[in-house]
Amino acid sequence: MKLSQNLIWTALSGFGSVVNILPHRLSVLIGGWIGLVVWFFSRSRVDRAEARCVRALQVGVTTARRIVKESYRNLGRGLAEFLRLPDLGEKVLDFVEIHGEENLTEALERGKGVIFLTAHFGNWEYTASAMSVRGFPMNAIGAEQRDPRITELVVSLRSACGVKTMSKGFDLKSAVRCLREGQILGILLDQDFGENGIVVPFLGIPASTPFGPVKMAEKIGSAVVPTFIIRREDGVHHDLYILPALGEAGGLPFGKDVEASLGLCNDTLGEWIRRYPDQWMWLYPRWASTTGDI
Repeated sequence: MKLSQNLIWTALSGFGSVVNILPHRLSVLIGGWIGLVVWFFSRSRVDRAEARCVRALQVGVTTARRIVKESYRNLGRGLAEFLRLPDLGEKVLDFVEIHGEENLTEALERGKGVIFLTAHFGNWEYTASAMSVRGFPMNAIGAEQRDPRITELVVSLRSACGVKTMSKGFDLKSAVRCLREGQILGILLDQDFGENGIVVPFLGIPASTPFGPVKMAEKIGSAVVPTFIIRREDGVHHDLYILPALGEAGGLPFGKDVEASLGLCNDTLGEWIRRYPDQWMWLYPRWASTTGDI
């Protein structure tokens, strides 16, 4: 185990212990401060994030700096909230107001499962947790972390609210099975898929995009339901919006034209990122394999 991994694990464990003994509002406030500290001491990463923001949103450097700074603060708050899930449990709904639940209910009534389409946006972990506490069968994909202890921690934290995690990355068989059983699968589509993806615009810039979710939706008949969680100005409460299932793409039923369907997905994500730019994780190199962004 590398020294850096042990240091990160020690810091994460210590932070988790602290936020679970403090009041919720104070824990989230401290998380925001930590996000700002990381922002301050991550100059090279911040510079790259600001450059992405300038290019994608066509804004000035000053505006991009404000957006990226708030993005880091949002990530710090989200980490504190995530680490507090075992203590919160069903109380997570005290901090999340759900809008459009009828859209999910309607999609589930098809009996073919639902793919929750979202991004590294707001506190995306709260989306799965809140819906699971509401009684919906939620599944999430567990990305393998460099430190397996962190991978296990993510699985454990999600399970505190009843969210099942598909570990070891994207498990196609498990994903198909949960959809065939009429459950919900959360997908974060804003990831660079390298040479294995299909290149379609994301925020107007060519981006390699995972096409597996679209293929699954078409094959199984699952509804693809966009969902976005927005942090309110008070910093601790959230609005969770569940949109109607995506319809035609390229003049065909969703999934028949894979490229057009991916374009519709990316356009939907992009619309909400443009609307709430400081809620998105700009530090991620979304366009690395298509533009050389690192």
